[in-house]
Amino acid sequence: MSNRIIMILAGASLAFTACGQSASTSAGAPVETKDPNSAYKSAFVGQTRIGSVKSATNYEGKVVLEGLKNPWGITSLPDGRLLITEKAGTMRIATADGKLSDAITGIPKVNPAGQGGLLGVRVDPAFATNRMVYWVFADPTADGNLTAVAKGKLAADEKTIEGATVIYQATPAYKGTLHYGGRILIDKTGNLVISTGERSDLETRPQAQSINSGLGKVIRITKDGKPAAGNPFAGQAGARPELYSYGHRNVQGLAFHPVTGDIWEAEFGPRGGDEVNRIEPGKNYGWPTITYGIEYSGKPVGDAIQQKEGLQQPVYYWDPSVSPSGMTFYSSNRIPEWKNNLFIGALSGMHIVRLVIEKNKVVGEERLLSGESQRFRDITQGNDGALYAITDQGRLYRIDKK
Repeated sequence: MSNRIIMILAGASLAFTACGQSASTSAGAPVETKDPNSAYKSAFVGQTRIGSVKSATNYEGKVVLEGLKNPWGITSLPDGRLLITEKAGTMRIATADGKLSDAITGIPKVNPAGQGGLLGVRVDPAFATNRMVYWVFADPTADGNLTAVAKGKLAADEKTIEGATVIYQATPAYKGTLHYGGRILIDKTGNLVISTGERSDLETRPQAQSINSGLGKVIRITKDGKPAAGNPFAGQAGARPELYSYGHRNVQGLAFHPVTGDIWEAEFGPRGGDEVNRIEPGKNYGWPTITYGIEYSGKPVGDAIQQKEGLQQPVYYWDPSVSPSGMTFYSSNRIPEWKNNLFIGALSGMHIVRLVIEKNKVVGEERLLSGESQRFRDITQGNDGALYAITDQGRLYRIDKK
């Protein structure tokens, strides 16, 4: 196992938001220097290419272990160990000192083709007593693949998941293997918040705008897979009661703000147009009607509209893409200047995004571990207050003050 340590010595700080100094008054040049894919104009100042900030704290990115097989999701266990999903359909438990368990089995079959597989994972807040685990996966059915949610009990010997049960399927099924979404959170009321993708193809893309489809949505359900009480579309004719928000492309980032409790998400655009949104119940986030991205072919998406009444603007977007995946807000006191900042794993960007947010606006951006040449798939804050990130290449990183 590699135990390499990457020492990152940051210069003078440009942001002390935890101490009251605004990053927006002292930000440097934007971190993005490449030309955008389009000439689209943002809706407001600071919606893209915000000024850069640099952490004053000396921190390090340490490779805790290598050898994970296409890890996708990561979450903390009560004892401080980390539960990690692997795309092919297994889970593993990792310790902060680099020990990795054998594969945990007993999980329903997944379709690992394309962007599918075993995806996001969370453990029950009462895991110490009930040992319940909840996860999202690409579910192969006779009608095609779909984003599904399952739950089961981690056995006492930690070798299997017992009583695994599929509790929710985001229909309709589709035979493609792209854009499953796949993140999961558990809110303060004990409900599950799930993200789904619109399955990518032109055939399924319009379903992101349909409130009678499970595709391209943020969904809120109970631990038994039923629509959660208080959802915005409950009782509305022709609408699915489990829906929380719609108009999404492929949401691979979900996190609760540690102060407000708001749901924030990150989703992939096509060529450009990756977004960060603050999710409000019942709101339409625009895809594919509005977007700051273009088709991979270079053609415009739809009518090339970026703003439309009734459709939500992203809090922030990137062009060119960084491919934002798993994300977490930092609530630890270990690095005060990072307090309440949003950290996002970037795949094609090959770094960890740090966004400084004030009053629901991004006021500074930093790129961490950009020299590692890793596709950062997910990131979480551990019970010890450090950040832990997994990469497509199979590494687990610990990011903390030096």
